[in-house]
Amino acid sequence: MTTLNETPRSNRLHIGIFGRTNSGKSSFINAFTGQEVSIVADVAGTTTDPVYKSMEIYPLGPCVIIDTAGFDDESELGGRRIEKTKLAAEKTDIAVILISAEENAGEAGFQECFLQENTWYRIFQEKKTPVLFVVSKSDLGKRAETLAEKIRRETGEETLLVSTVNGEGMDKIKTMLTRLLPENYGAAYITGNLVKKGDLVLLVMPQDIQAPKGRLILPQVQTIRELLDKKCHVMSVTTDQFTEVLPVLTKAPKLIITDSQIFDYVYKNKPKESMLTSFSVLFAAYKGDISCYIEGAGAIDALTEQSKVLIAECCTHAPLQEDIGRVKLPRMLRKRVGEGLQVDLVSGMDFPEKLTDYDLVIQCGACMFNRKYVLSRIERAKKQAVPMTNYGVAIAHLTGILPQVAVPSDDLL
Repeated sequence: MTTLNETPRSNRLHIGIFGRTNSGKSSFINAFTGQEVSIVADVAGTTTDPVYKSMEIYPLGPCVIIDTAGFDDESELGGRRIEKTKLAAEKTDIAVILISAEENAGEAGFQECFLQENTWYRIFQEKKTPVLFVVSKSDLGKRAETLAEKIRRETGEETLLVSTVNGEGMDKIKTMLTRLLPENYGAAYITGNLVKKGDLVLLVMPQDIQAPKGRLILPQVQTIRELLDKKCHVMSVTTDQFTEVLPVLTKAPKLIITDSQIFDYVYKNKPKESMLTSFSVLFAAYKGDISCYIEGAGAIDALTEQSKVLIAECCTHAPLQEDIGRVKLPRMLRKRVGEGLQVDLVSGMDFPEKLTDYDLVIQCGACMFNRKYVLSRIERAKKQAVPMTNYGVAIAHLTGILPQVAVPSDDLL
């Protein structure tokens, strides 16, 4: 369970390490982090599924280091491992492509030697993911330097030399990764520009069967912590206490944040001057593309009983009664469209490559995923011209209050 003093993995800088089988990725990670994060062996394919390690690295701060399987894995399970590596690439904020100096650095063999690395480099360029090339085994001297120079000429990217034996070059790696940090990385606010110091914020949080016993869910915890950091005045109530607490307050809340499933109830009973939003809508902006989600919600009006909708839930929890993704949202859609509407559900990392079978994709708040991965899902939907929205935005649209829902400005996300 994540506590208030921990940075959730989904909010950490994801640094992916990519390269061929036995290029030294695991040795590099162990030397870079100063820990035995990954198993090292002279056996091809030692790393199978990607290994995700959360840690603090100065001066980068909270990070997730991803050790991936070789992208040239030709073993019996190689194809499936490469698919996992591709998935890791979608989560990667900064990519390190590692190449061993033992590879052929001669003029005749370089292009063939560099073919796969260059293919992945182009993939990261398309995703607008910063890339750092690293040549390992710098102790090979001139051979390593020659290979690094050829990579620089081919790509125009900075290429560093390291040795996992004596640690040479590791400090330069950290410095370069800091320079490659995406612009304004980590500067986003969940609540954006909606509130400031001294504002009263009222959280209306149902504690029904879906609420975990003895703790708050991650979006609630993160939002409360941010509001405290902003020096807001924060008050929390359950649904049944909402109308009881309003007369007690000396002023109306600047902002009311609630669960999307009770949007309609809170909207009908809130003070006129109070803005209203939900945790799901806030995370739609914080993790994804709120403008895209709002536009995508309009596709609900065009759905028919012959339409197909995909609901993508990030969590992999066991289904509960009145589950919002599995029960409540499909029920609301079918009430609007008709019982013939087909609604499919995927959870966790499952997300189809092909989306054109669907007329609409509805993504949850994605508190468990980093923003880079959520944006990759949105980009996939855009490329296939399939509208995509979010739980909270969809529910606000279905209840007719979306234009009245408060959304943070894009420039503060």
